[in-house]
Amino acid sequence: MYEDDFCLVVHKPAGVKVHPDGESNEPTLANQVSAIYAERGERIAPLHIHRLDEYTSGPVLYAKNAYAQLKLDAAMARKEIARVYVALVQGIVSPTLKRIDEPIGRDRHHNQRRRVSPSGQIAVTHVELVETLDQTSLVRLMLETGRTHQIRVHLSYVGHPLLGDALYGGSTKLIPYQALHGESLTFAHPLTGELIQVDDPWPQEWLRLREQLTK
Repeated sequence: MYEDDFCLVVHKPAGVKVHPDGESNEPTLANQVSAIYAERGERIAPLHIHRLDEYTSGPVLYAKNAYAQLKLDAAMARKEIARVYVALVQGIVSPTLKRIDEPIGRDRHHNQRRRVSPSGQIAVTHVELVETLDQTSLVRLMLETGRTHQIRVHLSYVGHPLLGDALYGGSTKLIPYQALHGESLTFAHPLTGELIQVDDPWPQEWLRLREQLTK
């Protein structure tokens, strides 16, 4: 989606992990990126700057050298890399819902799940209602923090779990995994400081799902 001597941005499809976790032999995004450079005969090993859940699609930013990694990691820590997501959620979201500010921690009863917890880490999600469909809402989301499963936990907490997100109470009737997509990624170039925005179009399955919901 974007590449120069310092940065790489690639689209991650739903169902592909960003990097190996030791539990699966399925090819990961890291494997696919490595294969690109192997085919080119280039000795480059890009490192991801942020992650997406296995079943979340969208753009992933990589640093192609140590200098870019230091600069982009620092920008990430300062919350200067903007990631905008869209999600299809259950129910009709109130247009007054603009901000969810609830701490997130581990769920003691489930290893994979997170939950809103007073003793958790600060987590802030900004919400914009885009449109309402058949008992479903399309929302645009921006993360102020980047906790594990943050969007999924926050939307479930306010009564609007993502379609397909069985882990957090969403129905899998229309889609078998969470309907969450990274719509855009904006960052300052590590060398020039130029602001770069990479937009990622909706996946085909999303377009089909929206068509179903508008009938």
